[in-house]
Amino acid sequence: MIRMGILQVLKTQLLCHLIICYVFLVSGLIINLLQLCTLPLWPINKQLARKINCRLGYSISSQLVALLEWWSGTECTLFTAPESYKLYGKENAIVVLNHNFEIDFMTGWTFCERFGVLGSSKVLAKKELSYVPVIGWMWYFLEIVFCKRKWEEDRKTVVQSLRNLRDYPENFWFLLHCEGTRFTEKKHKISMEVAEKKGLPKLKYHLLPRTKGFCVTVQNLRGTATAVYDSTLNFRNNEIPTLLGVLNGKKYHADLYVRRIPLDKIPEDESECAAWLYKLYQEKDEFQEHYRQTGRFPGPVTSPPLRPWALLNWLFWVCLLVYPLCMLLLQLLLSGSTFTVICTSAFCLAVSVGIRWMIGQTEIDKSSNYGNKEMQMNNN
Repeated sequence: MIRMGILQVLKTQLLCHLIICYVFLVSGLIINLLQLCTLPLWPINKQLARKINCRLGYSISSQLVALLEWWSGTECTLFTAPESYKLYGKENAIVVLNHNFEIDFMTGWTFCERFGVLGSSKVLAKKELSYVPVIGWMWYFLEIVFCKRKWEEDRKTVVQSLRNLRDYPENFWFLLHCEGTRFTEKKHKISMEVAEKKGLPKLKYHLLPRTKGFCVTVQNLRGTATAVYDSTLNFRNNEIPTLLGVLNGKKYHADLYVRRIPLDKIPEDESECAAWLYKLYQEKDEFQEHYRQTGRFPGPVTSPPLRPWALLNWLFWVCLLVYPLCMLLLQLLLSGSTFTVICTSAFCLAVSVGIRWMIGQTEIDKSSNYGNKEMQMNNN
């Protein structure tokens, strides 16, 4: 018990956070460089280049999964049918996720990791993210579908990117947050005003889904993906998990309800497909209501086993990168001037404060300039 208490205190320390961020950023840039080196291979053997990039991408994204699973100790319970469970990780699928929490993406990646498709998982992301080092550059080499959120300009690009995945050599999951942004009371109010104008049933726990991206994804992955995984996430004890909480080693318990829906049951016509998605979100609302009342989702319960690879990958990078950092800091302490030591300490403190501020601002930035944009995109 004493050891656990000391370990928990250690997880909240500034130095540990600095090391985690340092390892992630430096290892990510190294991997980005390795991905760049695969460019000459693409015209020679495209499929081999893709497989290599899947492994390199896994080495980055699995660090965030390790942070959630092993550092914070967050547990994930899966509610799903046994016959569906047998197929997870063995087929291409479109995964529809709700978007209520800061760590939705980490939980989604954990779901991917448990079934061995983390390195090849895909998302629909803003074009600006492709220019961001580490994650954005990794996504570029993983053939992530980027868009500008201007549908007239995006449609052709998105369609071509999706069609490029038809001969992808690895099983992949295409993760979609159809709501487009994280749930807040302000956004929910605006979204329900749109629903009222369109004559659509109002939702209690979700925003009105944006149908165009989903319909185009279904149309162009039909024959490549075999199912849609309708996934609804919640956390026990009404907890609201945060990235900072995970970084501080706080343990959460995620409950994920997943339904497997064969893709051939989804209408091909765009207007019918949109109506199908609206109905799906009404059902997701009912599942959330069931969870609020009973503390669990319907259906059988299972806990997909932890895989050691994310942890081993993380430890590899820690051992590789922390040792030279420690030697450098030791050299500064032993031979550097007092001014150098003070400046180095001040720099480390500033970086830590900056990282914490950025984490806090991430969701605030997502909320800015939302109102009219949400109304416009849903009306389109």
